[in-house]
Amino acid sequence: MITTASRDALLGRDSSPVAPAREGAPYDIVFVDRDGTLNRHRPGYVTRGDDLDVLPGVPAAVRLLNDAGCRVVLVTNQRGLATGALTEAQLVEVHQRLVDDLATAGAHLDAIQVCPHQVGECGCRKPLPGLFEQALRRAPWARVGRCVMVGDQDTDLVPAQGLGMRTARVDEASATFEEVVRALLMPTI
Repeated sequence: MITTASRDALLGRDSSPVAPAREGAPYDIVFVDRDGTLNRHRPGYVTRGDDLDVLPGVPAAVRLLNDAGCRVVLVTNQRGLATGALTEAQLVEVHQRLVDDLATAGAHLDAIQVCPHQVGECGCRKPLPGLFEQALRRAPWARVGRCVMVGDQDTDLVPAQGLGMRTARVDEASATFEEVVRALLMPTI
């Protein structure tokens, strides 16, 4: 669980195991994108914690996932680290702000996975599956068919679908993160 986290955890460099989902949880892992899903997407990079605009209902929705026993893992491309438009210290500040904002609702992330690379330099930059594979290595108990990815773009959803995960799209105008989470947690009849 990430609350006040280490620098490595906030930069997505932590490789420690993710604790298993609680027995009876509807999903083993709920993967979430950051920009456009948890916080308002803006031009350029979010370089200060004060500029992170967490969308309404997000902390409460993450808490619903936590309370349901699901593990919640952030998967985010941060190309600005490779280009120099974003420093590691800035990303740490932004992710700590996200963690703090979630904590105000009693919510938390269980892990953060970050791609810090330029396009074409790695296998982890979404829409490639590397971020998901890294997280799944940290959670060998998780079954891919019991995982779901929530994001706002095809680049978020395509790699998860390729691995056999369920996906759900967030759209601020028609399906907020909170609405998507509530739908995912509705019991099937």
